[in-house]
Amino acid sequence: FVDSTTYAFTFNLTPCSMMNEPVWKAALTWIPRSDIHFLKVVFKVWYDGAKSLTWKELLCSGADDKYSVCGTLKGETLVSAFDIKGLRMKFPKGNYSVIVQGFSDDSENNMLICLNFTMIVKQDPF
Repeated sequence: FVDSTTYAFTFNLTPCSMMNEPVWKAALTWIPRSDIHFLKVVFKVWYDGAKSLTWKELLCSGADDKYSVCGTLKGETLVSAFDIKGLRMKFPKGNYSVIVQGFSDDSENNMLICLNFTMIVKQDPF
């Protein structure tokens, strides 16, 4: 099932050039179409037709959640700014297909959101 309804969703990442930056600033604005009590995020990256990265993270479990997205109600505007820190991967030059999915259950059957975008690396990091 593909929902063609337009969603009120924006995601910004600063700086655009991310090489050698220890902290990335991110901002998210989203109006979810259901309550967010449980949220599992799955992040997949493909390079040259092969899956090169899969990362899964449980953000909201309904108890002692530390993220501001947790507890957002259906139709409520979620606005959040956060830092992305940690180990940086060096991606070779090329185009990467990226899919980020959010699920309202651990079995990954009930999708809340799906983002599909292309990341372009214009120069080798070496």
